[in-house]
This record gives sequence, C-alpha cells and structure tokens, in this order.
Amino acid sequence: MPDTPPDNRELGRYLAMAQVGMEMVAPLVLGLVLDHYAGTRPWGLIAGTVCGFVGGIAHLVVLGNRKDRAGGEPPGGAPP
Repeated sequence: MPDTPPDNRELGRYLAMAQVGMEMVAPLVLGLVLDHYAGTRPWGLIAGTVCGFVGGIAHLVVLGNRKDRAGGEPPGGAPP
C-alpha cells in the first residue's frame, strides 16, 4: 500500500472504473426486475446481461483510448 494518497487524476481513474462496474451490473438488475413484474423470464435477464456487458466493454475501450492519447503509463505501472 502506498504511503501517499492518490492524486486527483488517479482518483478519477479509479472512480471511472467503479462506474464501469456499475454500468455492467445495473442493466442486469433492471432485467431481473422486468422479468419479475412482466413475467418475461429469462429474457429480461439475458437482455440486461448483454446490454451491460457491451456497454461496460465499450466504456473500458473509451477509457483506454483516452489514457493512450494522454500519453500516460499503461495500466499496472511503468513498462519493464
């Protein structure tokens, strides 16, 4: 664990990753709720899972491209 707290840019990157996680889970939960109330089991769950996965991966690609354009070090630290 580092001795110094993360700077604002690094904290923003962590929050963006947490947002991606929520974007992947929220459609799945909405699909489950739709299945429960509309009786469409299992199609709401399947649609929510696919939408969450595609949306989350797309957001990760956008974040990765933004990191590449900024010229920062790759995820996981400096290159060997």
